[in-house]
Amino acid sequence: MSSISGINREYIPYIPSLESMDEQSFFSAMYEKGIYLDVKFANWFEQYPYTPIVSGFMAFSDKVLAVAFDVVEEHVCAVEMSDNGRVWEDSCVELFIDNPTGEGYYNFEVNAIGTLLAAFRLSRSKAVHFSSEMLGKVRRFCHFEHEPIDIRKQTTWRVALQIPFSLLGVESMPPELRVNLYKCGDKLLQPHFLSWSPIFLDTPNFHCPEYFGTLIAKYE
Repeated sequence: MSSISGINREYIPYIPSLESMDEQSFFSAMYEKGIYLDVKFANWFEQYPYTPIVSGFMAFSDKVLAVAFDVVEEHVCAVEMSDNGRVWEDSCVELFIDNPTGEGYYNFEVNAIGTLLAAFRLSRSKAVHFSSEMLGKVRRFCHFEHEPIDIRKQTTWRVALQIPFSLLGVESMPPELRVNLYKCGDKLLQPHFLSWSPIFLDTPNFHCPEYFGTLIAKYE
């Protein structure tokens, strides 16, 4: 679909039983049937010109919202091992979701080795992080083992999340869902801040629901 005032709108497809697929079947389904979302906007290009190649794929089932990222970048570093730690400083991809039941939004941030940060937020500074039990309900697939890495050559990696709708306070996919996808790496050799839906702010900030794009549920 075309953009409205620069903010992206796309259909997101329904794929049955994503939550019960093994890793290979899941990625195959996402690549073949999921919506492709190009995480390409270097919103602060003059200060942060480096743009790794970042492909996002999204779909939903009766129980989960799924996102898969494929990344090609020149420096892959991930040292944060603890969930809800500083994953955004590593090679990191992110999915932010507007609260489908009211104010606020959710952010899911995962580094290249599968360490996950998740929270419900009213703003960048007002957050309630997910408990260990809640984090355990998010299914993760990761290209690398869960151990620190620092690879200083062009490398391709992938990571994926399956987020139960129950963690978003709903029973199933809403007719529309406002989201944005991001790629960052605050402490990499070439820091960068990319998004799927463009952000019209002067300084890097992903915590801006006013610039989220819209995904429209498609069951055909």
